[in-house]
Amino acid sequence: MKQLVCIVCPRGCRLTVDEEHGYAVTGNSCPRGAEYGKTELQNPTRTLTTTVCIRGGLHRRLPVRTSTAIPKRLLPAAMAEAAKVRLQAPVEAGQVVIRNLLGTGADLIASRAMPAADT
Repeated sequence: MKQLVCIVCPRGCRLTVDEEHGYAVTGNSCPRGAEYGKTELQNPTRTLTTTVCIRGGLHRRLPVRTSTAIPKRLLPAAMAEAAKVRLQAPVEAGQVVIRNLLGTGADLIASRAMPAADT
């Protein structure tokens, strides 16, 4: 049995997941909590949020995120890929920075627009 705190909503239910009985979840207040408990033990995923370098913009860093959650075990490798990125302004919010990041099917996308700096 594993104890978890659900992070799907602000309620923060204390979940108990029984691995020996088909990942049965108790303590959840909604069906999303039950799904989270099972997924967290079988294949945990996270949405990656970070920043990448950008030249010619109002700021030197651009916030980015994955379009969908990726396996938690791939976060260090995904961060290494993001660290290699060098963009040139302007960039639009939602613009794909890396397509199909590490073969996960998730794109790394710009979280905000970055206009070019006035010269």
